[in-house]
Amino acid sequence: MFVDKATIHIAAGKGGNGAVAFHREKYVAAGGPDGGDGGNGGSIILAPDPNMSTLMDFRLKRKYKAENGADGGGKRCSGKAGADLVIRVPLGTVVRDPDSGAIMADLSRGEPFVAARGGSGGWGNAHFATPTRQAPHFAKAGLPGVERDIVLELKLLADVGLIGFPNVGKSTLLSVVSKAHPKIADYHFTTLFPNLGVIFAGEDSSFIMADIPGIIEGASEGAGLGHDFLRHIDRCRLLVHVVDASGCEGRDPISDFDIINAELRDYSPELAERPQIVAANKCDIAAEEDVDRLERYIAAKGLPFFRISAAAHKGVRELTGAIAHRLRDLPPIATFDADYVEPETSADAGEPTISREDGVWYVDGGWVDQLVQNINFSDYESRMYFDRVLRSRGLFDKLEELGVKTGDTVSVCGMAFDYQE
Repeated sequence: MFVDKATIHIAAGKGGNGAVAFHREKYVAAGGPDGGDGGNGGSIILAPDPNMSTLMDFRLKRKYKAENGADGGGKRCSGKAGADLVIRVPLGTVVRDPDSGAIMADLSRGEPFVAARGGSGGWGNAHFATPTRQAPHFAKAGLPGVERDIVLELKLLADVGLIGFPNVGKSTLLSVVSKAHPKIADYHFTTLFPNLGVIFAGEDSSFIMADIPGIIEGASEGAGLGHDFLRHIDRCRLLVHVVDASGCEGRDPISDFDIINAELRDYSPELAERPQIVAANKCDIAAEEDVDRLERYIAAKGLPFFRISAAAHKGVRELTGAIAHRLRDLPPIATFDADYVEPETSADAGEPTISREDGVWYVDGGWVDQLVQNINFSDYESRMYFDRVLRSRGLFDKLEELGVKTGDTVSVCGMAFDYQE
């Protein structure tokens, strides 16, 4: 089954907590704090794999979690870092943010992408020792890893895309010029997923061609199968527009040509400007005057025109030669620049919210949440450290600006205190 779009949930590992420990050794008095740091959490890494061709694996499994970092230990022993989780995806996968649709990464260059970074490990109490605080009974908690949903969208890496209405002979043409074996039958939408073929146009000339499932009128708005697969020609350097010159299904080839190009413009104006070669197929059963009329119309638009019969193997060699010659002058396969802006994910990054209800001041969120996790409220020095951090970060100043008074109750992340100036 061909799957080219999937949404998955990824969660990087949490950093390990720092340790509260003191050096204990015979004949060594007052050895001091020696708590080690916690290990970093594992990250989620997307690794492009050229041997994969579908996102089917992500239909079966949608949640991925990396390993947490281990807590620190005594004797300044650091905790073990959590193992990274490497997820293989097809080469050419585009990673998007599900809310904004912004591109986070384009995995067409073969380079891995860190989709969710693991949390940093917390400091052990050895880091908090000072000349005036020689026995700290607190350590720093590990930071949480990044957790979010991402959208994986496969865009085929092909030099040439075959476009056109259903049943115009795109699959037949691909089977003739390459060793690909797409399904071929005399009914619409025989091709249900893109097929790729490698075409050798000479000893040192080859290119990849993609047969895109038939596009119909309204495809850019979701009609037919074209809406699902138009994304696969986003990267194509050249489009080969296959037209049924015989009109054997009662359609006008000129009208077909205009409808498909209108759908390309509606889907992506940039894609509509992509270089095109027009291949008039089924010329062996078409009326000569109809093919001449189509050729005059295409020539007026300045596009190359080739008369072929894919089923009879006529004109295909000339067509592939022209494609190879045209590709020499075109830029390489398109890649997409990331435009996603990473939000602040560290618990220490945001400012806390301050509100008042029933005479009680509430301080929650931001860096205060992380600070509370680091404090041992049963230890006097730890409480003094907590007070100093709140004062140095300007929280007391903000409370006073809002009107807090001595004796007011202030709840900091669920811990209630009487405010003292």
